[in-house]
Amino acid sequence: MQHFISKNKGPISGGLVAFIFIGLAVFVLGNLSGYEAKQLLNTSMSGINMLCNTIILASATILALLLTLLGISTSTKSRLKNQHYVQVLNIAKLVTVLFVVTLIVFQLFNIPITEAENLPTAWFSYIYWISLFFSSLLSGTLITVILLLYKTVTNIIKIVGLGKDHYLLSDEEQEEIENTNEDA
Repeated sequence: MQHFISKNKGPISGGLVAFIFIGLAVFVLGNLSGYEAKQLLNTSMSGINMLCNTIILASATILALLLTLLGISTSTKSRLKNQHYVQVLNIAKLVTVLFVVTLIVFQLFNIPITEAENLPTAWFSYIYWISLFFSSLLSGTLITVILLLYKTVTNIIKIVGLGKDHYLLSDEEQEEIENTNEDA
């Protein structure tokens, strides 16, 4: 896990900044009474459900596109290091966790909490903050996944499409590129 974090500081930082920014924007609202939180929950639930639907759809699409990326990676003439496949595996793991967590959050937020009559109104402010925390967390995680995917795709474009020397090429492949460049 520590290796994953050290190799992907940029994408993880991007997701973390998004999470903090969204969380702080919501925190500016300040303290809410239970009744105000209940009204805000009524208003925001459709948006949170739409966010969850979007993340679920995006996660499933990204998993399918990773198969295409693997097809391109294995069919190329260039020999890629195992690090490339570990990078794709890490994206697949993160996107799968994101998919499952978002599906669970979606199901929890579809419980008609605001219709409950025996729930103390003070609880609504806690439920509201929890919903905002999870929506911020899910958004930040999706941004991290997109940035990781961008990094992987640009690496493949540099290697396969542009034929550039790259750290993900096997040592034999890099020597061939250097010999070709010296002969030219």
